[in-house]
Amino acid sequence: MPYIPHTDKDVSEILKAVGASSVDEILESLPAALRARGPLNLPKGLSEQELKGLLKGLSEKNSTVEEYSSFLGAGAYNHYIPSAVGSLLSRSEFYTAYTPYQPEISQGTLQAVFEYQTLVCQLTAMDVSNASLYDGASATAEAVLMARRITGKDGVLLSGALHPEYRDTVQTYLKGSNDRISEVLYCTQAGATLPEALKGAVNDNTACVVIQHPNFFGSLEDIERLGEIIHEKKGLLIVVTNEAVSLGLLKPPGELGADIAVGDNQSFGNPLNYGGPYLGYMATKNEFIRQMPGRLVGQTVDRNGKTAFCLTFSTREQHIRRERATSNICTNHGLCALAASIHMASLGSRGLKKLALLNLSKAEYLKERLNSFGIKTAFNSRTFNEFAVRVDKDPDAVLKALLKRSIMGGLSLKRFYPGLAHHILVAATEMNSKEDIDRFAAELSKA
Repeated sequence: MPYIPHTDKDVSEILKAVGASSVDEILESLPAALRARGPLNLPKGLSEQELKGLLKGLSEKNSTVEEYSSFLGAGAYNHYIPSAVGSLLSRSEFYTAYTPYQPEISQGTLQAVFEYQTLVCQLTAMDVSNASLYDGASATAEAVLMARRITGKDGVLLSGALHPEYRDTVQTYLKGSNDRISEVLYCTQAGATLPEALKGAVNDNTACVVIQHPNFFGSLEDIERLGEIIHEKKGLLIVVTNEAVSLGLLKPPGELGADIAVGDNQSFGNPLNYGGPYLGYMATKNEFIRQMPGRLVGQTVDRNGKTAFCLTFSTREQHIRRERATSNICTNHGLCALAASIHMASLGSRGLKKLALLNLSKAEYLKERLNSFGIKTAFNSRTFNEFAVRVDKDPDAVLKALLKRSIMGGLSLKRFYPGLAHHILVAATEMNSKEDIDRFAAELSKA
């Protein structure tokens, strides 16, 4: 049936209420040129079936991700999302949930966040995890602010192999104190942070050093050695992981000496959506719990002895006095966190290890195939599922040529590192078939 916003009776009641004799009288206050004098110039209405057919035809003109093979990474990873994630996530009790301003009556929401925190602690081997961070970049910046509060020091050291956009975000958060932010060099041969450079840069006023592992180039860092250096000066070690699947194989930050572990859990249950929403996480030691931003959900018992969940800490400015707040983070990423929780729980520890091994093997096979065409890796360090390669031609032109062949070939590094003007960062996940990899290697050699 046609959509009619007002019946004749509705119109009469409106006119009576405003004291007008007609709709035209109401509209007389509008300039004549803005008032329609006849039917709108719109196409004839379609039936539901006709409309669906029209929209389907239009949609078929679009290109879809499935039509392309993607080797993009750099903080945004293409992983398979189990059907259980979407099925459970779309249940109304989860899908319509929002920030629990009256938390104790939102037991389901609180339990979902609590389970997510538990999984993050297991993933990172840290004591406690929070919720409600935006993404890996802002989580890193929040960790830096947290380290400065804990130590009472101002100096901040960022690895040159930390994601450039993460570095930019830290600079933005600390605007006005940029003179206290220094960058630690990475080795151009290994593509990893130089312990010697860190040792020369750290001093008694250094609050923290931020190291990404695997780093932006996909290289594995010597976290334990770097941690020893910063700890000698009573500073804190912040470890960033933005490819969370790697923690299925690599030693977790907590076992490597990290004081604060941050990163992004987009790899679990959250699709690639033009940059968001992503899922920042933060975990730390018990001794630093009161300096964490965001929220912390705890498990307790009610007066009847039944399990209950409560908002143990909520240190943002909306909940406590502004001058005591540790952060102005005010989002509820509960739905994204729930998606990650469902994905991690469906994998289990053994499934996560298998997934990580699959990613590692795909990347190693890609290295072999590229090498067979004379395309060499840029660095000699160990990697997980991402690495940089050197190309002879302009990388932007190469990537455009690949895109015409339905291949998303990676990320040009010259935008971030002028010294790597002929380099491309590529990643391989479980979504890349052997045929995809073979074709990519062959096409890259010709591009």
